Order: sequence, then C-alpha cells, then structure tokens
Amino acid sequence: MDEVRKTKDWSPPASPSLVVRSPRQTVSRLRSRQARRDWEPSSRPPSFAARDHGPKPSEVYGFVGSITTVITTVVYLVWAYTPEPCLRSLGITYYPSKYWALAVPSFVIVAVALSMVIYIGLNFLATPPPTSFSTIFDENSRQRIVFSSAMEKERPIEPISDISVVQTNNLMFGDT
Repeated sequence: MDEVRKTKDWSPPASPSLVVRSPRQTVSRLRSRQARRDWEPSSRPPSFAARDHGPKPSEVYGFVGSITTVITTVVYLVWAYTPEPCLRSLGITYYPSKYWALAVPSFVIVAVALSMVIYIGLNFLATPPPTSFSTIFDENSRQRIVFSSAMEKERPIEPISDISVVQTNNLMFGDT
C-alpha cells in the first residue's frame, strides 16, 4: 500500500532538462549544450582563463636566454678554431686577437676558484676558535629541564634543549 501511495505522490521535476537517468545521457546532454553554446554569439566578456593564455614571462626569458647562450657559444667556437685566412676570405676582418680565446676562459676559471677560496676563508674568520666558550654556550642555549621522579607516569615530552659537553663526553667516551 505504501508503494502505491509513493507512486501517486511522485511528480516529475519542474524542468525536464535536469532529469538524467544514466551517465550516457549526461554526456550527450553536455555535448549538445556545448554545441549550442559554441554556435551562439556571446555578449559576455571572455573568462579569466580564456584571457590568460600564452607563455609566462619567465618561460620567454628562459627560452631567449638559452638561444642566446647557444648562439654565443657557436660564434665563440667558430672564432676560436677557424684560421685567420679563412675568416678574412669570408670578409670578417675585425675580430679580437686569438690570445683572448684562451685568456678569458682562464680568467673566469681562476676568478671562480679564488672567489670560492675567499668565501671559505671569510667563513673560517667569522667562526670562533674551538677553545672559546661561545662555541659551547651562547645567548640562545637552552639548559635541559630535569623532571622529578614523582612525574614518571605523566612524564611529558622533553622540550628542545642543548646537550651539555659533560653528557656528550659521557656518551662518547663512557664514564671516566
């Protein structure tokens, strides 16, 4: 009896376009709506996604930079390895001396190596000596908090703290 009552009380939705009974019907309705939308001229402005097509500036700069690097390398290698009579026969008469084909890369390599050595040396100068107390304790040091034995059952997680030199020596070399 309840089933009969349910079917009598049931009425279709107000809009038949919202009734979908299978995934196949859903896909076909979406395709037909898309086809109609493509044929109708729209007075709406294009969406943000439609306006924002095209390469990003960083991609353009990367592309231009890579092409420039390749072209520069090819020109350098042609200039460095082509004999001077061949360059003159091509009509190229104004170019730097071949000395610079070896001098510039050598200067660059030496400059990079020296800058690394200077950087490491400045870091060594900024580091205090091993005998200084500032290598053991400073204004940011935290002493370890020792909890009482009464709190064994409810012992919290220990907060972050520095390990003392005595404790480190005991762990590494044993009790002396």
